[in-house]
Amino acid sequence: MKTADLLLHPVRLRIVHALAGGRELTTTQLCARLPDVSKVTVYRQVAPLLEGGFLEVAEEHRVRGAVERRYRLRQDRPVIDADAAAEMTLEDHRRGFAVAMAVLIAEFDAYLDRAGADPAADGVSYRQGVLWLSPGELAEMTRKMLDVLRDSVGNEPAPGRVPYLLSPVLFPAAPEPDATP
Repeated sequence: MKTADLLLHPVRLRIVHALAGGRELTTTQLCARLPDVSKVTVYRQVAPLLEGGFLEVAEEHRVRGAVERRYRLRQDRPVIDADAAAEMTLEDHRRGFAVAMAVLIAEFDAYLDRAGADPAADGVSYRQGVLWLSPGELAEMTRKMLDVLRDSVGNEPAPGRVPYLLSPVLFPAAPEPDATP
């Protein structure tokens, strides 16, 4: 299965998010992190991620006669890089965006359903705005954003840290305006 096909599934993408940051979780723990997804679905979606090279078994041990596995993201897992994105069809991009938004909504709902959810205290933010950018300005802004994020992307789980889901969405909102007066 192609990388995009593996990731463009809402439950599989949520499993990848749940394992981000070096976390190692059992399927039982994954189910607890995805309470709105049936256990059967979680189990079924772990298998293709394992077979596709996204996950690996971190450890195994026996629990009441059954083998319990802890999964983690592979360091060398496939990615949808610029070349793979360029090969995607418009329909692939449409589907990818829909999956990303479905995951975002599901993750936000799960956050709001948690005991003690406090969007203001937790620094929750969702905003939209329009930026007028030339291709050069867009490239410079993207470079600066990546520089800012690079410092935090490598953070490991630690006391006092909680995972935040960052979902930047950037696309031309309208065709280029006619430059003639």
